[in-house]
Amino acid sequence: MHGDGREHGEGREHGESREHGEGRQHGEGREHGGDREPADRGPGRARGGCECGRGRPEVAAAIEVEDSVDRHIARWRHKAPFDERVEGIVTRIQMLTKHLGQVKGRALAEVGLQAFEFDTLHRLASRGAPYRATPSELATELMVSPAGITGRLDTLEEAGSIRRIRGTEDRRRVDVELTESGRARWTAATKLLDGAERAMVEPLDEIDQDELIALLKRMLLRVENPA
Repeated sequence: MHGDGREHGEGREHGESREHGEGRQHGEGREHGGDREPADRGPGRARGGCECGRGRPEVAAAIEVEDSVDRHIARWRHKAPFDERVEGIVTRIQMLTKHLGQVKGRALAEVGLQAFEFDTLHRLASRGAPYRATPSELATELMVSPAGITGRLDTLEEAGSIRRIRGTEDRRRVDVELTESGRARWTAATKLLDGAERAMVEPLDEIDQDELIALLKRMLLRVENPA
């Protein structure tokens, strides 16, 4: 169910997306725990059944402010068998992921890069000086076909962002190298992304951030290492 017309965007390496419509029929997409009834708010509970920040007033105050997910949950209450806490967590993750995808699109457009160009430059930049890789290595890391990586490299080479270098001993070997121009464009886009990500996390102090990191890590470990 998860919200209204949202797309589940990429992670730090930005994977595939899927759409989430408000009008989705029960049984499609993520399952919601069988026939469990929605959890109503009880005494001492904030929206979505949450406890108020374990005594931290700034957390309790934020919980009491209604957001779009609160309205989404209220709209579906008693209409679909889902757990409100789980729905609130998952839908907010999806909304933040969508926001990051939009931020990435704007940042790349500002420096004149397409997403596939940035991802390729990002892989080269991550290798450190002299920022080189073979086309086959890039194809494997980016999970694209040999023909697909050739097209990407052609576009980037025409823009002056990469150069192809023939091996001196083995002329059949070709290395792809990030140029100064390509590194400058990648750096500019990365700085824009970093600023937007910092702005998104800014409402959380260091204690909040450490707690959130630990909680998200526990969730990620569960899906990366299913029992």
